[in-house]
Amino acid sequence: MSPKFIINITGAASGFGALAARALAKQGHTVFAGLKSMDANLLEDIQTFNKENNTDLRPLHQDMLSDSSVAASVAEMLSQSEHIDVVVHNCGHMVYGPLEAFTTEQLAEQYDINVLSTHRLNRAVLPHMRQRKSGLLVWVSSSSVHGAVPSFIAPYFAAKAGMDALASSFELELSQWGIESCIVVPGAYSQGTNHFATAGRPRDEQVANEYRGQGAPYEGMEEAIGVAYGAFEPADADVKDVAEAIVTVIESPHGSRPRRIHIDPAKDGSEIVSQMRDRLRKDRLKMAGFEKLFTVRRE
Repeated sequence: MSPKFIINITGAASGFGALAARALAKQGHTVFAGLKSMDANLLEDIQTFNKENNTDLRPLHQDMLSDSSVAASVAEMLSQSEHIDVVVHNCGHMVYGPLEAFTTEQLAEQYDINVLSTHRLNRAVLPHMRQRKSGLLVWVSSSSVHGAVPSFIAPYFAAKAGMDALASSFELELSQWGIESCIVVPGAYSQGTNHFATAGRPRDEQVANEYRGQGAPYEGMEEAIGVAYGAFEPADADVKDVAEAIVTVIESPHGSRPRRIHIDPAKDGSEIVSQMRDRLRKDRLKMAGFEKLFTVRRE
C-alpha cells in the first residue's frame, strides 16, 4: 500500500489541477488545493466533495504571483501538517493570437504565471524539504516544449519551455538532497480544461488586425490552424488521464519515479525529442564525471 502524503497542487481551481487534487484525495492523501481566489461556490464544492468521498481536500489561498502569498501558504500548510511531501507545479495560463501583437508586458505576465510562480513556491518550500532530505516536485509541462506545435500560441509555449528548463535543472540540483523530480507532459486537450476558453488575447489590436483582418496575409488562418491541429486529438481523449498519471507518479516508490512522462493522445513527437535531449544530457554529465546527479540520494 502506498504511503499517504501531504500534497500541494497549485492552480487547483480547474483543469488538470482540480482533477488531480480530487483524484489524489480519493486515494487517501491530504491535498492542499492552491486557489488564487477563495470563491464561495468553489469552497462549497470542495466541502461537498469531502463529505461525499470522506476525503481530506483542503482549500488553500495561494496567489502564485505574490511572494508573500506563496510564503504564507507554505507556512499555513506546515502549521496544519508539520511537513510537505509533494508539490505539483500546475499553475498556468494560455494566450492565443499573433505573437507581434502581444505587448512586452504580456510576455512578462506569461513568464510570471508559468515560470516564476514555480520558483516562488520552490524558494518557500525547498528549505523544508532539504532539511528533511525528502520530497517530490511534479512539474506539469506541455508537449509544446519539444513537440510539433502550431503558431499563434507562442508566448505560452515559450513560457512552458522556460518552466521545463527550470525543472530539468532543479532535478540535478536537488537529487543529492534526496528530493525527486518528475516532469509530466500533457498534450493539447480541447475538452476538460479551461485553457482555450479562458485564453488571453493580444492587447495590440491594431497589429493583430494587420495579421488576421480582412485581406490580411493570415486572414482566417488563426482559427483554421486551431481546427486542423485539434483534429489530431482522438475523439476518446480524456483529460482525466493526466490526473491519473500524476497519481501514479506520486504513488510510485521512492527512487523509481520517471524523470519525464508523456500523456499526449495526439502524439505530436514531443516524447521522441525529449528522450533524445535527456539522453544527451545524461551522456554529457557521465563524460564529465557527474552521472550521480541523476540518482536521488538516499540516507
